[in-house]
Formats: sequence, structure tokens, C-alpha cells
Amino acid sequence: MRRQLIAGNWKMNTDAAGAGELAGAIAAAAGQCEGADVLVCPPSVWLSKVSDAVGGSKVAVGAQNVWYEPSGAYTGELSVDMLKETGCSFVILGHSERRHVIGETDELINKKVRASLAGGLTAVLCVGELLEEREAGRTEEVLTAQMSGGLAGVSDLSNVVIAYEPVWAIGTGKTATPEQAEAAHAHVRKWIESNYTSESAAGIRILYGGSVKPDNAATLLGQENVDGALVGGASLKSDSFLAIIEAAAS
Repeated sequence: MRRQLIAGNWKMNTDAAGAGELAGAIAAAAGQCEGADVLVCPPSVWLSKVSDAVGGSKVAVGAQNVWYEPSGAYTGELSVDMLKETGCSFVILGHSERRHVIGETDELINKKVRASLAGGLTAVLCVGELLEEREAGRTEEVLTAQMSGGLAGVSDLSNVVIAYEPVWAIGTGKTATPEQAEAAHAHVRKWIESNYTSESAAGIRILYGGSVKPDNAATLLGQENVDGALVGGASLKSDSFLAIIEAAAS
């Protein structure tokens, strides 16, 4: 059985003191939730502080982005090894905000995925459709293209997590229905089975992301193919994030 993973994406939020306090509160309470894995992804400037705050606990630390070269003249970027030195073991890649605000392509995301895996990080690859794509009935087409592009040249999925995040449900207060989430997750898993193996499809964790909150977490996480959540706003307060973790662990 796949173990649930609850990941908090803090985006460009928190200050130094707040990041440490939030991480410490999550680490102190998360140990009581034995049924789920926990990941926090703070802004890069707080990675070392957060790693120290959760040290010795079950909480893993991830970055929100990485560059695909090991070093060089890439102003403002961070390499895989730099992230690992801060205590990172995960990295979020292809988040909709980086696709649709920053302009990242599947080709660039794929370079980051391959570099992360080669360097020993677990890659959380985000996929998801725009509202107009869903309304046009193109959700599965979009997911297939993003999976194919993001995982090109990747033969081993043992250190890959997929996060399905419908763009229209991120930061909008809208949430995919449990049925919509399940259908998208099932399509992703079927794609993995068709392009890899049934063992890979059965083992990979597929998270749902998009306005996950304590009051809808249990229903979403109860779907057969939903293996956890990538949480945005609700991960910035320890009580709401811990409530989601508890929903996953129950």
C-alpha cells in the first residue's frame, strides 16, 4: 500500500523567525501521525534554518526549484548539491506558477527532473490543466503531454512523486471535486503503467494540489488514486497543516 505524503509548499511566504517557528511546530506534532509522511518546502533562503528546526523528526525538507547544471554562471540559481547541503531531500518541479507565471517549458522542467534524480533528490513533478483546457475537455491530453515531457529520458520512477494540481483550483478557493481529482489521478497512473510498468504505476505516489484545507482533506485523500496532498496556503499555519496530516494518517 502506498503511504500518504503531505507536502507543504510555502511559496514566497514567511520570514526567518516565522519559518523556524512553523517548522518546529510541525515537527513537534507530526511524529504523532504515524500513518503519513510529511514534507515542508520553504523559500530557499530559509532551507537551512528549517532543516535545523525539523532535525531529528520525521519531517523532510524540500526546495521549490532547482537549476539543472552543477555550477556556473547562472545568476540567482541553485544547484542540486547546494540544496542537498541545506538538508533538502525533495524538490518541487514544474509547479503551475513556474509554468504559467515564470514561463517554464516541459523541456526545461525535464532537465531539472533528470538533474535532481541524478543528484539524489526526490523530484515532485507537478502537472495540471488550465480552466479553459478543462472546459474544452482536454484535461487528459494536457496531463499526458506534461508527463511525457517532464519524464522524457527518465527510466526509474522510484524517486519521483507526481502532483496533480488543476491550475484553476490553486489559490482560488475552488477545489476539484473528489471525482474530478480521482479521474485525473487514475489517468496519470494509467499513463505510468502504459509507459513504464504495472509495478511503477502501483508504487508511485500521486498527490492532489489545489486549495486543500482541513475541511476537504479527508474526502480528497480518501480517493483510491490520491496518495497525499501538495498544500499551499493551509501549510502556512501549523494547526491547519497538521489537521490535513491527521486526515491522511487516519
